[in-house]
Order: sequence, then C-alpha cells, then structure tokens
Amino acid sequence: MSRMPALGLLLIALLPASLAAQAPVDPRRPNSIKVEEVPVVPSEIFARLREYQNIRNAQFASWSPDGQNMLVITRFGNAAQLHRVYEPGGRREQITFFDEPVMSGRFLPQTDAESLLFVMSQGGNENDQIHRLEPRAFRHQLLTDGKSRHQLGPVSRDGTKMLLHHNARNGRDTDLYIADTATGKQELIYETTNEYWQVEDWSSDGRWLLMSRYVSINEGYPALFDVREKKRIDITLAKDKSQKVAIGEMKFSADGKSAYLTHDADGEFLQLVRYDLDSKQYQSLTTTIPWDVSGVEVDKTSGAVAFTINEDGYSGLYLYRFGKLEVVDIPRGLISNVKFSPDGKRLGFTWASPAAQADTYSYDLSDRKLTRWTFSETGGLDTAKFVTPELIRFKSFDDREVSAFYYRPKGASDAKPAGVLIGIHGGPESQYRPDFSGLAQFYAGELNIAVIFPNVRGSAGYGKTYLQLDNGMLRENSVKDIGALLDWIGGRKELDAKRVAVTGGSYGGYMVLASLVHFGDRIRAGIDIVGIANWVTFLERTSPYRQDLRRAEYGDERIPEMRAFMDKISPTSQAEKIKSALLVAHGVNDPRVPFSEAKQIAEKVRSAGRPVWTVYADNEGHGFQKKDNRDYLSGVEAMYLLKHLGDNAEPAGK
Repeated sequence: MSRMPALGLLLIALLPASLAAQAPVDPRRPNSIKVEEVPVVPSEIFARLREYQNIRNAQFASWSPDGQNMLVITRFGNAAQLHRVYEPGGRREQITFFDEPVMSGRFLPQTDAESLLFVMSQGGNENDQIHRLEPRAFRHQLLTDGKSRHQLGPVSRDGTKMLLHHNARNGRDTDLYIADTATGKQELIYETTNEYWQVEDWSSDGRWLLMSRYVSINEGYPALFDVREKKRIDITLAKDKSQKVAIGEMKFSADGKSAYLTHDADGEFLQLVRYDLDSKQYQSLTTTIPWDVSGVEVDKTSGAVAFTINEDGYSGLYLYRFGKLEVVDIPRGLISNVKFSPDGKRLGFTWASPAAQADTYSYDLSDRKLTRWTFSETGGLDTAKFVTPELIRFKSFDDREVSAFYYRPKGASDAKPAGVLIGIHGGPESQYRPDFSGLAQFYAGELNIAVIFPNVRGSAGYGKTYLQLDNGMLRENSVKDIGALLDWIGGRKELDAKRVAVTGGSYGGYMVLASLVHFGDRIRAGIDIVGIANWVTFLERTSPYRQDLRRAEYGDERIPEMRAFMDKISPTSQAEKIKSALLVAHGVNDPRVPFSEAKQIAEKVRSAGRPVWTVYADNEGHGFQKKDNRDYLSGVEAMYLLKHLGDNAEPAGK
C-alpha cells in the first residue's frame, strides 16, 4: 500500500492520448504485441504487480498407473507444462518443455513405461493436437495431423486405444474415431453432418460408448454406441419427447449395466440419475439438492460415484456408495478435475478459493483425510491480507434477483469511497465462480478499487429458466442487469458511482461495449478483451465448427428478422454513442471471436474522434495464455484503471 501514492502522482503525468502513440517503445512489451495509443507503462506499476504476477497454481491432471504419484499442470516458465509430484509436498518434476502451454494430460492405464497423452495447440489457434510422451524412453510423438482441431475422448481400460473427435474431413463437422495410442492409426466409427457429437465414456469391456449430441446448453441428446456393430441407440429421458433437455455428465457404472448421467428433464437443475440400460428406466439420486450437479466420476472397481455440485458458485463434493449419499467435508471453495486413484481408495482433485490459488489435493475414502500435494508460491505476498468476496444480490428492471461477488477494498469508506470495476464473464452460458484472481486481489488490495463480478441473466448455475432469459431477441435484457448494478453501486456510500469501469472477455467483451453504448454517462472506461463487436460478422467469421452451436444461443443471422435485430444491437452500429475511454485487447489467431471484431470497434470509435488503446498479440488466440504477454497486458490494464478510477483519476470525459 505504501507505494501507491507515488503511483498515483506518477499517473497524473501520463501523456495524453494524442501524444501516447508517439511514446517511446515500452521495454517490457513483448515483440509479439503491437499497440496503438498506449503509453509506456511506468516501471513502478510493474514493480508492484510483479508479486501478483508470480503467484503460481497447480491443476490436478491424472494419477500415475500405480496411484502413488500425480501428474499436475503448473507454470515455472512462460507457459504451463506437465509436472510430476511423487509425494505430498514433494518437488514438482517438469516433464514437458514447450513454448506453448500444455492444456491437459493423462497417464495411460496399465502401462509399465508410464506413458502419457497430452494436448497442445500452437499460437492460441485451438487446433489441439494429441501427443504421446514416454518419459523413461525420452521419446515424444505427435499422434495427430498437426493442423486439424482434435479433442481427446476416453481411453480404453488397457490403455491401447483412445477416442478422438476431429474435423479433418471438411474443417466443419467433427467425426469420431478410435485410434491406437502407440501409433495414432485411426478408424472412423461415426461420421457426422451438421451435428456435434461427443463421446463421454467407454465401457470397461470396450463394447459400448456413452455419447451425446450437443445442440446448446439447454438441449442435448444422449445415446449408446455399439462399437462392434457401429450402431447408435438413442436414450430418452423426458416423458414428453418434444421437451428439450440439457445433458451434462455421462459415465458407465462399474459393471456396465447402467449409466450415471446428469439432466434437467425433471426440474430447473441438472440432477444425477442412474439409468438402467436394459429396462431403460432411471432413478434420480439428487432430488434433495437444489443445484446443478457439475461433475461425475465412477470408480470402475468398487462402483463408487463421486460428484460435485455448484451451490451459488461454490463447490460441494459428494460420494454415492452403498446406496447412500455422503457429503465430503472440504473447505469452502471450488473443486475440479476429480479422479479416483487406480485402486479406488482416494480421490485426486484441484481445490481453490478466492483467497487461495489452485493446488492439488487427495481425499482418502476410508479415513476421510484431506491431503495437500502441492504448495504453490504466492509471490511473497501475505495471503492473510487477501480479500474474500461477499455474495450480494440486487434487483433488476423486472424485479428479478441477480447475484454477484463483491471484492470490497479494505480502504473503502463513506469518507473515502472507492472506484469500481465491474467484471462480466463470457459465455454467455457461463458463470462467474469465486475462483482465485491475482488481479482482483491487486485491484482491491493495492489500488483500492472495488471489483464486482455479476452473474447477469443468461448465466449458468441458477436454473434453466434463468439461463434462457437472454436468448435471441432478449439479448439486451442482460445489459439492463448492468444498469441495475450501477443503481446498486449508487446506493453504497463506500463506492464512488462517478468512478466506474467495466471489463470482460469474449461475450463479456460484447457486454462491455454494450454497457458503454447504453450507460456511457455512468461508466468512465471499458476494457474489451477478445470481445464480440458485431453479431453478424462474428457469426459469419467464427470457425465453421462453431457456427451452428453459437446460432443456437445468439440467433441465426441468416434469418432476415434476426439479422436486422443483430445489426441494430451490435456495438459497431452504435459506436458513435461510446463516449467513455476504451481499451481493446485481442489475439490475432483467435478462432472463436475473429480478430476482425477488435479492429472493427477500434476503428469505429476512433473515427468518431474518441481515443482507443489497443493491445494485439500475434501469438495468442482467445485470451492471453503466455506469461510475458499476460504480464504486459495486466500492466496496461492497471495503468488504465488508475488513470480512470484511481484516487487521482482524471475527470470524466478526459
């Protein structure tokens, strides 16, 4: 805190936008990043950010075949890599060494050589490739074509085969293949046309697959697939066959006679059911839990089931065994990547909270002991000073309640109200959950800026009715929720309603731009990261495999009425209304929201005579994954927010 007054004085002297484009090259800006109108970031900002930027985390990836050690994903260089941890609290042995981040990894079962598979793409293009690594033989092998988009599905119980989903045939449709894990040799088992199917599990005998067709977050269709006969057998869950049902997790039971899956046919939330494959009847197991079941794992030896729920953003962990539900006593936080150990005696998973970064843990099913395996570094910061957000609720224009997580700065008071940053999640069928955020801690703890993350209508986690309140032509109702939040801020004496900014990525970037269009007189600045600026061009130019999936949520731009509506609400059509300051950041290789979206809005706003800071990375895609790029962008954002929200912020309109 002691350094911030000096920073405040320094920020007063920032060059005006008209001169910023001529500023000297920032020595901390990576060569991969190009900027316009962005001043040199003061070294004092990077100095204070450094500790927060060096907070590490560790994500649980897989148990070793013998169940004695873990595979985790963590970062010690510029990109996250696979590491092995041999005992709780032991060192992390790095086993992959690439410039690109490794997205996931798993040991192959029943392999003496302890071989593993991992997934990686290039430059953020999301054309994921499957690799095999044999650490003992010092051998690495690319198993896929190096150019198409691949997804790794389940692996056979003996570790020799894997399910692949890829679009190599035409770049659009994702077909299903069984491939050899040693050679990558593939056999087509299911060809798709204008449908998106995913395999969720493989029976222990190798005969059956559990698969589902994803239409939207509100609509899915489960099925069995006979590998030998190459035949699909649809599963019906709703009594009314015309009812649209959301499908979540799917796993075979240990004996293969039933399946555990989640669906919302019987209510608002995804319930866990056991579906008998012979009788085609199902039994609901979580009717007493009024929240979504968000993750399911089955021990293929004992038959025990572990599952997580999403309770108002936080996780709950349950076991279903011996015909009973058991609540697992875990500190409040977020739980992910739950896996049984090969002997079925322990669970491995990732745990995080708003005040503690993600680390890997195990839970012993017999003695109920929780063991922490990794102790990630916190950059030398005192974690006791981290802010835990408060769960708040406010009423929107239609009297509907909206929830949000509020990081209240300790220095905020009635006498000295704090500026406010509103962070809007992407999706939109996503949800802000109280995970650890180094930047949120930096803003609240160091810059005395309040951070509020709302879950506007259309967010997941609050039931299927809430989820659909922004679909199609209801799109701007979610923007009205931001107006209601601005009203809530105006009623809080510890917050300065005259110093508010909005930030968001992807769909959240659209929400930022739309908020500036509708509430520009109440918002000083916006940060649009990989955001949608024009609905029509976004849908026309997003990767072909995504187009129909996105049309199910946003509407079909090929229908004249919907196209006219999209043109009307697109920020590019209303750019002249944006009077607030604007920062736009985007990865040039983005396959989801094309880079052209960033260029469109920046050019439109500039042509209206408004300054726009732009930060473009030519080795990134949908977000900044590499540490050097992310560190530079966070420095720019901190400088930008101090300029507009800090105690010595410029007057509105500057």
